[in-house]
Amino acid sequence: MKKNFISFALLSLVLSGVLLGCSNKTEAPASKSDNTGNAESITLNIGHVEPENRSTHQALLEFKKNVEERTSNSILIEIHPNGALGGDVQLTESVAMGTLDMALPSTSVLTTYSDDFGVLDMPYLFTAPENAFKAMDGEIGEYFNAKLEEKGIHNLGYSYNGPRSTTTNVKAIEKPEDLKGIKMRVMESPIFIDFYKTLGANPTPMSFTELYTGLQQGTVDAQENPPSLILANKFYEVQKYLSVDEHVHNFLAFIMNKNKFDSLTEEQQQILTEEAKSYVEKQRALELEDNKKAIEKLATEGGLQVNELSEEQKQAFKDALKPMYEEYSQKFSKELFEKSDKYNK
Repeated sequence: MKKNFISFALLSLVLSGVLLGCSNKTEAPASKSDNTGNAESITLNIGHVEPENRSTHQALLEFKKNVEERTSNSILIEIHPNGALGGDVQLTESVAMGTLDMALPSTSVLTTYSDDFGVLDMPYLFTAPENAFKAMDGEIGEYFNAKLEEKGIHNLGYSYNGPRSTTTNVKAIEKPEDLKGIKMRVMESPIFIDFYKTLGANPTPMSFTELYTGLQQGTVDAQENPPSLILANKFYEVQKYLSVDEHVHNFLAFIMNKNKFDSLTEEQQQILTEEAKSYVEKQRALELEDNKKAIEKLATEGGLQVNELSEEQKQAFKDALKPMYEEYSQKFSKELFEKSDKYNK
């Protein structure tokens, strides 16, 4: 009887352990799965500040579709536009810390991770979008990718935020002397302030949200932004001239937390890298087309007098900016300036 009691007690303990184990397993956090029931799938969240109708978001929709199809949904993509997860600075910090998987911030904010990123804001660093693309896909992009890698950020490419051009309500801007005395709204950037000071303008830092009113009330005479953005924000209502000078070619870095990228399988990394390259190519083409259409609409529908600067005219501006280049070549890598200029040949 005693032997039977001991056996029953041991059996009860074993059963309790099994039941307890089952209970613990049930309460553990469930792994992410897609609608096919694949428990191995992971979700990558991408944040950006652009609206849904911009090329950045439109091309991302195709990136999402292609990545999910090629990985058989082992990678799922969630896109968060309109600054829903924060501005460019917050998005970049989140990716660096690993609280966000991926983002598309302006390279202007990446000076936090390397001062040399400021070079990309230098006026007339590149004389045409195609020259800028070759540089960012080549030696210049590789240089900055290495800088980010040191900070725990893996970069998948550089999408295009458009060619910045100038509008005024005073006169067309065709040569450096035309900017003298003009009250120019600028971003709160030392480089942009020095740019216009060097050419004799009166740079006025102003929030983008206040710009339309500033132009309307005459607080500033002029502003500079990509044509697609000028059109979207109806600056043509309070400006008369558009000079397509393309003085700065803005880029967005397609960044990803390095630890997250390294945690993927080799096949997943390859697919993500290939589709990111395709994304960049598609987005750039869309943005160039959007800007071309915007310039036409600003003339026909917006009533702006449009003039497009020739390569010779752009060079005249760059020549006038030599004092600024000499100053900043001391701050940034002089070699970086020289390498960038090779892509203009």
